[in-house]
Amino acid sequence: MPARATSDAPSDATVPGARFAAADEPARLAVLVVTYNSAHDVGRLLASLRPEVARVPSRVLVADNASTDDTLDRLADHPDVRVVPTGGNLGYAGGINTLLPLVGDVEAVLVLNPDLVVRPGALSALLACLADPGVGAVVPSILEPDGTPYPSLRREPTVLRTLGDALVGRRWPGRPSWASETDRTPAHYTSAHAVEWATGAALLVRATTARTLGPWDERYFLYSEETDYCRRLRGTGQQVWFEPAAQVVHSRGGSGSSPALVALQEANRVRYARAHGSPLHAQAVRGVLLLKSGLRVRDAGHRAALRSLLDGAALARPHRPPVTSPRPGATRADADADGPSGSVVIPAHDEAAVIARTLAPLAEDAAAGRLEVVVVCNGCTDATAEIARSVPGVQVVEIDVASKPAALRAGDAAATRFPRLYLDADIESAPGAVAALFAALSAPGVHAARPTTIDDLAGATWPVRSFYRLRGRIPALHEHLWGAGAYALDATVRARLGAFPDVTADDLWVDQHVAASEKTRVPGASVIVRRPRDTRSLLAVLRRTRRTDAPAEETAPPVDEGSRTIGPSDIARTVRGPRSLVDAIVYVTLVTLARAQLRRAPARRWERDTSSRR
Repeated sequence: MPARATSDAPSDATVPGARFAAADEPARLAVLVVTYNSAHDVGRLLASLRPEVARVPSRVLVADNASTDDTLDRLADHPDVRVVPTGGNLGYAGGINTLLPLVGDVEAVLVLNPDLVVRPGALSALLACLADPGVGAVVPSILEPDGTPYPSLRREPTVLRTLGDALVGRRWPGRPSWASETDRTPAHYTSAHAVEWATGAALLVRATTARTLGPWDERYFLYSEETDYCRRLRGTGQQVWFEPAAQVVHSRGGSGSSPALVALQEANRVRYARAHGSPLHAQAVRGVLLLKSGLRVRDAGHRAALRSLLDGAALARPHRPPVTSPRPGATRADADADGPSGSVVIPAHDEAAVIARTLAPLAEDAAAGRLEVVVVCNGCTDATAEIARSVPGVQVVEIDVASKPAALRAGDAAATRFPRLYLDADIESAPGAVAALFAALSAPGVHAARPTTIDDLAGATWPVRSFYRLRGRIPALHEHLWGAGAYALDATVRARLGAFPDVTADDLWVDQHVAASEKTRVPGASVIVRRPRDTRSLLAVLRRTRRTDAPAEETAPPVDEGSRTIGPSDIARTVRGPRSLVDAIVYVTLVTLARAQLRRAPARRWERDTSSRR
């Protein structure tokens, strides 16, 4: 009898002395967690990981899919966890893809459900399997809360296996392998061996393999994405390995259960069959699934599945528009195969302290000639131009006037390629971000793209952290081109917009003059925004933002009426408990104070945040 797993589950409290690695610290493993209303579970997962990092140095990255509970509050208790609010429910694959560019130099990537508890030694046991170069991914033994093995191992879906599961379900667990997709043979859960695939609750992938495979397929949203990923992995000649010595306990509550999820699961089986089989095969799978749901029509989930399976047009569409897919069949891996191709325009005024950091992720592609990088030094009195010129392949343009609009116009005059990324001089792009942004612009009808922002709050005071915690809870702040310090345009919309006007908030102006249907946010393209470190610096930024918003709104009538700042109702909706209430109070107080200061003494000079440039 296996021991009861619940006795090993650590408490929600942070384990003293067990710290996760920061982005600039060495780590063997990057742990990726996608949360959605996971407040009840995620603390226990993180607590179970902390004792493991002494043996396996790890960094932990969390993509939060716009949780409406206290998930972000629970994550705030763990300042060494890097949290990326995605701005919407992107699904499991979309959340993973948001984090992949941020894993850094590691041996492997471990994807974990938030409702897991990792048992002692699991990470070491998983990593040890990668000593075999033929192993590309490893899955652990998943235990029920009472310690019994959960049947997590799967076989490649076939018509016969789908039919067997439809007719028999769980009633004949020992049936032949050709008649069941789920492997329920007890002996197969006691020894290590290669498998075709396993449930995606816990999956370790060799880092080089993850780079080869590229992003997870977001067409599935939830369910079947791991089936597709493991199939592609096996297509490289590598194995998916099951290691029973590595154990995790799964409450299986992360996704919940509802008729909509049952319908999605069945519809995704058809989508998978269409993606990897002939039309006849896909029709056969669909027919068997119709039979399966028809036999269970008294169940609300299967009634929903019947409606979904009968809707042929809906099955032909992905569950959601794949915002990160540049064109049918293309992936970010395709876009990144030879590096991005296009231009990057960087306006810079006295940015000697940060320009090298901004150029570092672009340097290789600039030196190879794949990326045209133009730094426009406007009114610089420091060494910005000299530092930029020292980077091979970077073109430096110098103008006398200290003006961002003038710098943007000069950059456009010097740049010759499209797509074109406009990047603030203090914004650092994550690996693959430029390629992903440019790839997104090849989708039909998409002419403008913005990245996902990652707030760097290292060393920030608690009011600053509180302020940005609240911002992270407001989806509207992630839906527009403004606010990221970076946006990409294709040639069509750039020609239509004409020259940049004399407005400081160029991103807001562009956002207002590009239709909502023409814009997309690319979750897998991330930029690091270093926020103010103290309240005084934050107030300066807020005064500057307030001062520069108004001119942008006084230009030509906007075509996107949604491009506005947040209101009281947006803030009120973020309040879910005492901590989020405090965050809301801090946010309103700081914004109100900044506006009052601006009314009393309008600024006569550019108020730069120097605290994040030290």
